[in-house]
Amino acid sequence: MYQDRGRLAALWETELEVFRAARPASHAEWERAVAHMPDGVPMLWMAKWPGPWPVYVESAAGAHFTCVDGIDHVDLCLGDTGAMCGHAPAASVAAISAQLARGSTFMLPTEDAAAVAEIMSSRFRVPVWQFSLSATDANRSLIRYARQVTKRPRILVHDYSYHGTVDEAYATLDEAGNVVSRRGNIGAPVPLDRTTSVVQFNDVEGLESILATREIAAMLIEPALTNIGIVLPDAGYHDAVRELCSRYGTILIIDETHTFSAGPGGLIAELGLEPDAVVLGKSIGGGIPAGAYGMTREFADAVRDSLDLEDIDVGGVGGTLAGNALSLAGIRATLSEVLTPAAFEGMIDRSTEWTAGVQAAIDEFDVPWQVTQLGARAEYSFRPTAPRTGREAAEADDFELQQYLHLHALNRGLLMTPFHNMALMSPATTAADVERHTVAFREAVVSLYG
Repeated sequence: MYQDRGRLAALWETELEVFRAARPASHAEWERAVAHMPDGVPMLWMAKWPGPWPVYVESAAGAHFTCVDGIDHVDLCLGDTGAMCGHAPAASVAAISAQLARGSTFMLPTEDAAAVAEIMSSRFRVPVWQFSLSATDANRSLIRYARQVTKRPRILVHDYSYHGTVDEAYATLDEAGNVVSRRGNIGAPVPLDRTTSVVQFNDVEGLESILATREIAAMLIEPALTNIGIVLPDAGYHDAVRELCSRYGTILIIDETHTFSAGPGGLIAELGLEPDAVVLGKSIGGGIPAGAYGMTREFADAVRDSLDLEDIDVGGVGGTLAGNALSLAGIRATLSEVLTPAAFEGMIDRSTEWTAGVQAAIDEFDVPWQVTQLGARAEYSFRPTAPRTGREAAEADDFELQQYLHLHALNRGLLMTPFHNMALMSPATTAADVERHTVAFREAVVSLYG
């Protein structure tokens, strides 16, 4: 926890004045918006951006966007992974535009569907695929399928994991180790301890004790925690997860929506993981809503054999626009021409440079923070060592300090992810873009500790 709160408050006020002076056009747009949208934003969580009003975007390309006040920004948020491919990548835009001109949704397949399923199979080590409009939808579907085939009632998640707006995943552990609803969970339909069990990341002993009850239909995991700061797996942890899920008959679902940053096949390929099911979303569509979920042949056959054709459309899985032609055209172009293995090499190099820049400032001023990299993604947190669990990461949070650092960056034309201290690299991000952050981050550290 940063100790000099008076200094922090004064720095915050200074940055607020800089923001207000530089962004009158965004202010005007916001004043118009508040008449018909809560906090003047189309989704309430957009109110969490630092500053008295949001920045309104005029246009974006590659790793940059220009706001309505004409300010150029290096985008290190990239839609919190939704634009990891960069803004308006040419190949994706061409494919999406061409398909839009031919029709966007039919409730019938196009040739792109099979091509995308083949690409997914080659990258993520499971052979059978279905498509949705988001990773949240994909997670919901797989949870239902897992309960269907195992006839078990509960799912298991890691403490402080993130799987979109899946009801069952908004669970955490209190100080006594009881499963409770995570703080901020809006209108939870049932107490979370009725649907969900929770285990700390990297806790093999705790994992076995839960799975041994044989009540767990599915273990839904990120292979590294990402939305509470980056928490990496201990050596051997995933081997234990796989072995225990197999031993106790639990479906292992790996959500790679954020950890896709690790490389062209995510952490599944990087670590040689063996899931029963896989979830992807956000970045795969080239900027339009798209999600995908894959299954082993055994799991997929068990699901299909349990469903009667007459009732296959009423089971709570899918949606009228799921698997539409437009999103599949976007996925095919994005994976085959934009987020390629060669592109990931450059993205990871830029992330390594960003990490080194942050670490240099931490070391120079002996700041009690740490920085962790996960492929093209990296993040610093307000603790001296890397966290091993979600709870350790959560306990390091300092919302006011985070808001100041983000506003400081924004006033220097750098957009960070608003919910945590994450930076993401796209194929278009350059070393010069990274250097802009390195310089600004050092200035921020000087303001706090110099």
